[in-house]
Parts: sequence; C-alpha cells; structure tokens
Amino acid sequence: MQTLRIDSQSPYRALVGVGGIGTGCFFALEGGETLGRNESRPGRLLDVRDYCKLHIISHYVAKLLGEFQVYPIGRVGNDSAGRQVVQEMHDVGMDTQFVHSIEGRPTLFSVCFQYPDGCGGNITTSNSAAAEVCEADVDHAGEILRAQGKKAIALAAPEVPLQARRRLLELATETGAFRVASFVGSEIKAAREMGMFERLDLVSLNESEASQLVGRAFSADTAEDLAGSCQDFLRNCLPKLQMVVSVGAFGAYAITADSWNFCPAPKVNVASTAGAGDALLGGVLAALAAGIPLLRPAHRHEAVVETALDLGVLLGSYKCQSPHTIHPDADIAAVLCFAEGRDLKVGPRVKELLS
Repeated sequence: MQTLRIDSQSPYRALVGVGGIGTGCFFALEGGETLGRNESRPGRLLDVRDYCKLHIISHYVAKLLGEFQVYPIGRVGNDSAGRQVVQEMHDVGMDTQFVHSIEGRPTLFSVCFQYPDGCGGNITTSNSAAAEVCEADVDHAGEILRAQGKKAIALAAPEVPLQARRRLLELATETGAFRVASFVGSEIKAAREMGMFERLDLVSLNESEASQLVGRAFSADTAEDLAGSCQDFLRNCLPKLQMVVSVGAFGAYAITADSWNFCPAPKVNVASTAGAGDALLGGVLAALAAGIPLLRPAHRHEAVVETALDLGVLLGSYKCQSPHTIHPDADIAAVLCFAEGRDLKVGPRVKELLS
C-alpha cells in the first residue's frame, strides 16, 4: 500500500492522542415534524458506521503514513462495541496499549437521527467509559512523549474531560512535542480559562467554533472577514499559534499571525459530511508529520496539492463520498487519484514523499 514516507529526515515519528473512542448508529426518521416529548416514531436503521473523534483523526494519520507510530489514549467499556473499535484501531496499525477496558461503564455510543430534509440530531451516552478518562491515563503514556521528544505530535481531541486533555498538553510542553487540539463550541470558553490555547501549536476548528473563539459571527459572505479576524486574534493574543478553520462545503483556511491560505473544497456527491472535519485534521497531521508545510507564502490558492492544508481539505472532501464517518477506502493513493480527477496537480514535494 502506498503511503507518505516517514524516515530520519521527517519532522515527526509518532502521535500520542487522547479523546473519545466509541461508535454509534444512524436512523432516517419518517416524517419531517420535530420529535415530540412522548412520541414514538418509526425510522429506518441505516448501514452507516459511526466512530468518535480520536479514532477518526488517528485512523487517517495511521493509514496515510508508513513507519509512523500512533498511540491513542482512552477508555472503552467491557462490551462488544469497545472490543470492536479497539480491534479496528489495531488493524490499521495503531498501538492500543493505552486504551483501557473498564467495567461498569458502556463504550461511548451515539444514536443519530435524521429528518427527510437532512436536519437531525443525536443522543450520546453521558455515562460512558470515555467520561472516565483522567490525568492518570495520560500519565501512563508520558514515557512515549519523553522518548520521542520533539519528534512527537500530541493530539487533544473532544469527547473526554478537558482536564485529561490539558494534562496531555502539559506533558507535551515539557517534552517539546508539537501540540494540537480541536474543541466543540461549548468547550471554547472553558478551554481558554484553563489556559489550553497557550499550550497549543495548532488548533483545528469549524467556522462556528472559530467565531466563538474570536467573537465574530460567520456567514457565507464574510468568510474572508472571519479569516482576518482570526489572524488579528492570533497577532494580539497568541502569535505563535496556527489555526485551521474549516468552512463546510467552501473549504478551509490555514491561518498564522503573519499569513493565511484558503483551499477550496472540490465538489463531490455527498453521502454524508459526518466526520469530514476530523478527516481534514487527520490529513493535515499526516502531511505535517511527513514534512509538508501547512501553508504556502501567498494567500492565493493554486490548483496544486502542495500543502498540509491542501491534503487535509482533499481528504475531508473525499470522505464525504462515504456514508461512514471513516471512509473505508481512504489512503494516500485514493486521495491523490481523487485530486487528479478534479484537475488538481500533485506538487513535487508530495510526489517526492510517496513510497
């Protein structure tokens, strides 16, 4: 299988990540009316495989890279769902020694429902094993961060308590690892108050989450204004932080205090957008690990796949062709073939790293 090459010249050799590990199911509801408080509604169970954020991001990093170590940290229940997801992580080459099975708590699980017009929601277990992930779980993986030093990427992903994620960033700061996180909108305020953004090198957000961070609303007509607002925020508050901001079907921005790029998303026949943002981050991290830069010096986007942002947007768009939150066929060859089929050239640096 073709991968992005990792060798002695690569900036990173391993990823240590903490976040949610679990699964779920999808129902297509009959009727467009909002579910009533005491209503029982028929729905069609869809053939969709759902996964949680750490699993999705880590999967793509493991799948796109050769000779790269991925160490997820988390908890699952002693149940069939937990055993299934851990086996799947192991099957793509992840080292699951820091994923612990516990008694008395179920594996994180979501029941997602969708109305005929595409709107919907979900119900997620609040008493799952993932809710029990703690600082001690992260400390167990500290040996990996200390051994890898500046060759490690530390990833703090949602669906486990912020305290555990902050602990990973603390350890990563001590060892010199490259520190990455994503947050859901409801966590932005608390994460800032806990000083988590000061312990980051890269944060990945969607437009709503970025709007909450910088205090400016987003609309389709003001996307560049949002990018400018993010850049102003970085200059004034966190000048060393880099941001990736996804703007749905439009594409994504990579932003630093000094520059920003926009990468438009290729048009696809969308089966599902669930998991696309996590795929985007997985693609960005895989590219960075292999030595591909996050962004090019100029703002203007060329029709060439040459940055980590380009590869991330491509992978996120490719994922949308699958109903599953992890596209089962996604690898570097498939993604680059997808790019060429949309008249995007593969840059020389990316071609050089293929093995």
